[in-house]
Amino acid sequence: MKRARTETAVAKLQGALLAFYREHGRDLPWRKSRDPYEIWISEVMLQQTQVQTVVPRFAGFLRQFPDVRALAGARESTVCEAWAGLGYYRRARNLHKAAVVIAGELGGEVPLNEAALRRLPGIGDYTAAAIASIAFGERAAAVDGNVVRVLARLFALPGRVDKPDLVRAVRAKARELVDCEHPGDVNQALMDVGAMLCRPTAPACPRCPLRRWCHARREGAPESYPGKKAKTARKILRVAFAFIERGPSLLLEQRPLAGLWAGLWELPSASGARAKKDLGLRLGQPPGPVMAHVSHELTHRHVLVTVYRATAKAQSGQRWWRDPLAAPLSSLARKAIMAARGGP
Repeated sequence: MKRARTETAVAKLQGALLAFYREHGRDLPWRKSRDPYEIWISEVMLQQTQVQTVVPRFAGFLRQFPDVRALAGARESTVCEAWAGLGYYRRARNLHKAAVVIAGELGGEVPLNEAALRRLPGIGDYTAAAIASIAFGERAAAVDGNVVRVLARLFALPGRVDKPDLVRAVRAKARELVDCEHPGDVNQALMDVGAMLCRPTAPACPRCPLRRWCHARREGAPESYPGKKAKTARKILRVAFAFIERGPSLLLEQRPLAGLWAGLWELPSASGARAKKDLGLRLGQPPGPVMAHVSHELTHRHVLVTVYRATAKAQSGQRWWRDPLAAPLSSLARKAIMAARGGP
């Protein structure tokens, strides 16, 4: 009898989520396709990047790389340049590596299930489950930060958001919910509820399709779930940029294909406690006067930049750009160039 009641409760939650998704789900370009390649691209783009940033970039990326063979056949640096502005450029490198595997070892077909998808570079538990459920209908639970928040509140699950015990409890509940005929829609409905309604602060409880069953709402304290992460201080990274002009052109250099902002372009730079001195060693002479100061926030770092006027000849990996803002720049480099030019 208890199991029957539990199954009935799950069915009610599934029904509420699916009805919400059909009527109120976000109109996103990748949701118009069931092509596993397009769904894979969208899910990798959405890793730690906001939807509003991805939407205008999705179609252009597909025009440049319309299928997995086109992506695999491109140079890694070209893929990184196309990724500019989407953040975390390691994802672009892994996307390219996975495309090479799919095109070369898997006959050009994106793997059909969660377990096989997880074996590809850059595809973790969440992304594998999202692709498998949306593209192939596998009953795989896609658990991201939004889903953790929604289900922690729905079932009043204790624990901090960064603790494995809470994530395991959420995953168990999510598996129950996707055990239905439309697991991909359930996953996307949970994502939409988290993004649109069950926000970290000021959740829109009266409009939530799950409000009748939400334990946190019943307690009157939805924002207390899940428990907050322990705060960690951001490390300070000091960077010196050289602003080197030749007539109307500006000297930029390409970053390595590994590490932060892989493959993108920026002003010649040095970083660390001796940033200015090391920049002088690179240029062969001390940099000139300060043109701008810029601060930039990364997930775990607070970047403090000083832009110096300087002179130097172009070296290997560097290039003169007549319109530097048209280059595939890191977000920090774009901010530094605009500040040095007196822009916002």
